[in-house]
Amino acid sequence: MARPDVIGIAAETLEFVLDAAAETHPNEYMGLLRGEAAQSLGLDGDGQIVTDVLVIPGTKSNPVSATVKSSMVPNDLRAVGSVHSHPNGVLRPSDADLAAFGSGTVHIIVGEPYRRDNWRAFDREGQPRELEVIDVDLPDPEDFFDFTEADLDL
Repeated sequence: MARPDVIGIAAETLEFVLDAAAETHPNEYMGLLRGEAAQSLGLDGDGQIVTDVLVIPGTKSNPVSATVKSSMVPNDLRAVGSVHSHPNGVLRPSDADLAAFGSGTVHIIVGEPYRRDNWRAFDREGQPRELEVIDVDLPDPEDFFDFTEADLDL
């Protein structure tokens, strides 16, 4: 069974990304996106909403790139894509970005000056895609760590 498409990003999650990218500037910021079923967040319809950003231990960053240690990336059933910043403000994927867009269905690029309109979403081929910003109540962050070994894909 195919996973539901990513239809939006929680406003709170987008604000977190923009703030984190601004704090990391002039270096790139990078994280992995996690989603929740829209219905589990009290929304009508099918699809997933981006609700979380995982920052992977060992991520290396400089003004022109960010690199994640692939051995540190968890097998996460809620993973839906990636997010990273372009400190130069260019909101389109580079060739290196396209090579890294292999997994997930949505990849977000945020750029300086890291305001609400300084981001774009792309599919895995680097084509622009719509991603609605949705005001939704997110689960308590402590619930993030509420999982069992059965939830992990070992």
